[in-house]
Amino acid sequence: MNDDYLERILTAQVYDVAKESPLERASLLSERLDNHFLLKREDMQEIFSFKLRGAYNKMVKLSPRQLSQGVIASSAGNHAQGVALAAQKLGCKAVIVMPVTTPPIKVMAVKGRGAEVVLYGDSYDEAYAHARGLEKERGYTFVHPYDDPDVIAGQGTIGMEILWQHPKPIHAIFVPVGGGGLIAGIATYVKRLRPDIRVFGVEPVDADAMHRSLKAGRRVRLEQVGLFADGVAVKEVGEETFRLCRQNVDGVILVDTDAMCAAIKDVFEDTRSILEPAGALAVAGAKAYVAREKIRGQTLVAIASGANMNFDRLRFVAEQAELGEQREAVLAVTIPERPGSFRTFCSLLGPRNITEFNYRYADPNEAHVFVGVSVQNRDETRELVRVLEAHDLKTIDLSDNEMAKLHVRHLVGGHAPVVDNEILYRFEFPERPGALMKFLNSMGRNWNITLFHYRNHGADYGRVLVGMQVPPDEKGEFRAFLDQLGYRYWDESDNPAYRLFLG
Repeated sequence: MNDDYLERILTAQVYDVAKESPLERASLLSERLDNHFLLKREDMQEIFSFKLRGAYNKMVKLSPRQLSQGVIASSAGNHAQGVALAAQKLGCKAVIVMPVTTPPIKVMAVKGRGAEVVLYGDSYDEAYAHARGLEKERGYTFVHPYDDPDVIAGQGTIGMEILWQHPKPIHAIFVPVGGGGLIAGIATYVKRLRPDIRVFGVEPVDADAMHRSLKAGRRVRLEQVGLFADGVAVKEVGEETFRLCRQNVDGVILVDTDAMCAAIKDVFEDTRSILEPAGALAVAGAKAYVAREKIRGQTLVAIASGANMNFDRLRFVAEQAELGEQREAVLAVTIPERPGSFRTFCSLLGPRNITEFNYRYADPNEAHVFVGVSVQNRDETRELVRVLEAHDLKTIDLSDNEMAKLHVRHLVGGHAPVVDNEILYRFEFPERPGALMKFLNSMGRNWNITLFHYRNHGADYGRVLVGMQVPPDEKGEFRAFLDQLGYRYWDESDNPAYRLFLG
């Protein structure tokens, strides 16, 4: 079958709509990582994504009758734009079913190419099911975003171009993974001609369907997926893409949201282009690989797969990027309530830039300070903690504490000593008009809400921190309530940031 795909890729019809995207050296990243770092700039395609390759290669092969009846697709955005562009080029009708959570920039881009948009469901899977129903009902041809040989072959032309553009040795190619169409095409082509080149997929830690599937030796369906990198928020990889990845992919690297935000900033500093989270996945994965393997002087290629970024999300990306680069330390420091202690604490921070500072009188003996400090790396953070502890200032490093970074930094000073039986939970829900009120209405009225914090991060999902009074004998009933609520949740009742600043 690999030989079959080699022929499919070599004969793929993509260049009516796609261009041979540049393979550019990222100078700043290369210097920082001490490796030769190349970006495959698929963000420079007409729709700012690689997806037009597979969509067009599929649709150009449809019969005149199929084209006259129209096509339908389900997509979080970039595949939708590829199908819309191909339909515009081929003169056929296109209907795109998109999740309600899709960034407006992607919805408008699809409509701008003449496609009909149907918004349905909170996830790709719900949109997919609805699209398949419309396919049967109206006689459309479904254009799958990844699990189709012609789509896979179209995406595989990226691997073909990389080997044209850089015939010299390549240590590894890093590819973002959602349903698996892009990496299946690239890996199949590259391994057929240059088996020495490693090919790694990169997934978010909370949308790791391919990683789990390869580890299990079968396709694993996720119950839930994180929505930050909406372009790869897929619960189950394709059947054909999984088969090809088992044969040709060397592994999958997982990265978190902070790492993606840092990678967006990295690419911006090198190119002045802003990738979307899924588009920056490969860069984040390459950085993680370098840190893990301690390699130097190697050639690494990362696929910059898309740049359809919702502008409102930039505030969240900027906020998280420094943490992702490990250039900000977030600390909780306990200082004695006596003259001169505050001055001593500030002097120990030295000339470092303070990114955030929250102080609250706690009791006559001590106070808690929540502080953000610019650092060069985690080694400097550890050294700063060591210095503070050496001066009898109890310090907790909260740099990797999600609740502290997302909520507590905005709530410091909220102790409520008279509240009994308080527990604290963090929730995520798909962001859409009215979503917060829907969440509030679903919380029920059995337990008193003692704390509530919500912040719109400009992302595809809302984040809420909730404190509630739940007597010990009602804990079982409360957990049953949480399980039927339908939202992702985390128990933060024992989080040290809560104990210090809010409990």
